[in-house]
Amino acid sequence: MTRRLLASYLSLVLLALLALELPLGYVYARGELNRFTGAVDRDAVMLAELAEEIIDAHSTDMLPGLAADYAHRSGGRVVIVDRKGAVLADSGASAARGRNLSQEPDIASALRDRSATGTRRDAGTGAEEYYATMPAWSGTSVHGALRLSHPLGPVQRRVHEVWLALAIGGACVLAAAALTALALTRWITRPVHALERAAAQLADGRLAPAPVIDDGPPELRRLAATFTRTATRLHHLLQTQRSFASEASHQLKTPLTALRLRLENFEPYLDPRAHDSLDEAIGEVERLDRMIHGLLALARLENSATTPEPVDLDAVVADRAATWAPFAAEQQVHIAVAGQPAGPAVAVPGAVEQIIDNLLANALRAAPPGTSITLARRRTEHAAELHVIDQGHGMSATERERAFDRFWRAPGTHSDGSGLGLPIVRRLARAGGGDVTLQEAPGGGIDAVVRLQPAAPAEDRFHAGRPRAVARFAAHPARAPRTAGATAGARVPGGSDVRT
Repeated sequence: MTRRLLASYLSLVLLALLALELPLGYVYARGELNRFTGAVDRDAVMLAELAEEIIDAHSTDMLPGLAADYAHRSGGRVVIVDRKGAVLADSGASAARGRNLSQEPDIASALRDRSATGTRRDAGTGAEEYYATMPAWSGTSVHGALRLSHPLGPVQRRVHEVWLALAIGGACVLAAAALTALALTRWITRPVHALERAAAQLADGRLAPAPVIDDGPPELRRLAATFTRTATRLHHLLQTQRSFASEASHQLKTPLTALRLRLENFEPYLDPRAHDSLDEAIGEVERLDRMIHGLLALARLENSATTPEPVDLDAVVADRAATWAPFAAEQQVHIAVAGQPAGPAVAVPGAVEQIIDNLLANALRAAPPGTSITLARRRTEHAAELHVIDQGHGMSATERERAFDRFWRAPGTHSDGSGLGLPIVRRLARAGGGDVTLQEAPGGGIDAVVRLQPAAPAEDRFHAGRPRAVARFAAHPARAPRTAGATAGARVPGGSDVRT
């Protein structure tokens, strides 16, 4: 903005200088040339009259002295010819006397009683000169002609000096205007830059001391004051929401845990026929617990401003596959890692681990015993891809699209999921500039495709050993569904539940 304002000011000043100096220089140059040619024309007329009198008096021997005297005083060159064009006097070449010049256009025109003026190159020096050729006549008869020529060099030098003076003056004015414009531009843009920095900090989740702007235009000072009030209010709302999320996590966890324990304590005193209803009630309490933690996880995600960084996608995939393998084996499901190494990808810290945990939990709920779940990696020109492919019953195109809606669950499902897992997965992927979609897997099932921005090799910052699960967004791990082949109450290794 500073450069644009400065360029605007200097452009206006430059246009004003050009509008003033160009006409001034042109008028001066034309006036100087007109004064010079007018003086030469007057002198030529005067000398032609004197030459006519001398020729008429048959005193032609006086003509060389007349020409030499004028040339000495003015610096011009005088050539006088008789009525036939023979040179009577030439101040520039005394040896040219007697040479016939009647064929030269200006001399021929003057001998026919017509004056001639113009510019030409001097045959001897090659310099440009202005000439005025006048007839020496008396009454109706022409006795001869006179050519007076002056070099244009002195006039042109004066004109060039004036143009140079105008250019130097314009440059000085432009420099002074640049300094003034720079000071004015900084005065105007200083509060804008302060507001820009404050807005960037606010977008990153940080609220430094609000910018105190006591200079600049009044409109910008009012804008800064309004921004400060808005930022303070927004910061207060964010702090309140974060406090609610942290406090609600503790305050809601305690009564739900107590409720579940009370329900479990009823089991010895209930009729065996009511045990199924008790298990369903406990399952609903657990689902409510997971739903609350999922909502709190989404709130933390939406309020956080974590900076993405390079992550070793292959290392994370291998780690999570090894962690989930024992639990998958309990359900007679095999977890396989396939594809070529995908290399580093960009994601917020801990997001890739959380995404894989959620998608594996989702796939395990859908995978029948005796099938496999494939973690396939692939790197393209524009993305590092991870495919989590199960061999379950699959979903329709409409269901795959709606699966990312909060609290949505597939019709007819009996899963105890909260319907928040896939929204969390998408939010985690998009926080790092990526995305996630559900596609139909070959042969049935779901292919959950995670596309992340690839990281340049120079930015690789891989950590040895198991990747850190930093900033774990879902605070409560999901529980396995109460189905045959799974231990009741067993915990999924990390992540919030996903099955919609």
